[in-house]
Amino acid sequence: MSLLDKFVSVVMPAASAEDRAKARQKAEAHVPGNEWLGMALSHHRQIESLFAQAKTANDAGSRRKALRELGALLLGHANAEEAVIYPTIADRSGKIHAVMAYEEQAMTKIQMAKLELIDPMTQDWVDKLEHIEGAVQQHVYQEENEWFPDVAEHATAEEKAQLNARFAEEFDRYQSDLDGIPSAKHIRV
Repeated sequence: MSLLDKFVSVVMPAASAEDRAKARQKAEAHVPGNEWLGMALSHHRQIESLFAQAKTANDAGSRRKALRELGALLLGHANAEEAVIYPTIADRSGKIHAVMAYEEQAMTKIQMAKLELIDPMTQDWVDKLEHIEGAVQQHVYQEENEWFPDVAEHATAEEKAQLNARFAEEFDRYQSDLDGIPSAKHIRV
């Protein structure tokens, strides 16, 4: 963990598991009429599962496989959010939230690329993975607790229809490499 990360963790402590669970419930309450949100929450759950798989894998090959799947899902999900959801967050929840969301996802992509260069059977790999997981958890918390509910509550019917169609379309661009991860074709909310 970098010095800056340590400082930020003291100034802005991460949300607790209980806080994250409450945020998830809050976001889930907004799913009806917001299929994009149902899909995003499904991705969040799958991301959590893939972090767990990567951490519990017993050999280098299994860890690399889990990391590839996690990276593919994170990339497809992030690209869909960045292209479709974050512009609406800028309008409905605040430009600073959108900027922060873009920056957090960019840093996650960088850290995931660095993780690929570390021997997966070392403690350094585990530490880096846990650092990334913590950052992703905090990012998801912000989305589910505030940003996504703001969009769901304040978007017009026309905007919601656009979000529903475009989020699925953008994610499906990356779907071919994501075996077993729900796309718009497979999710029913």
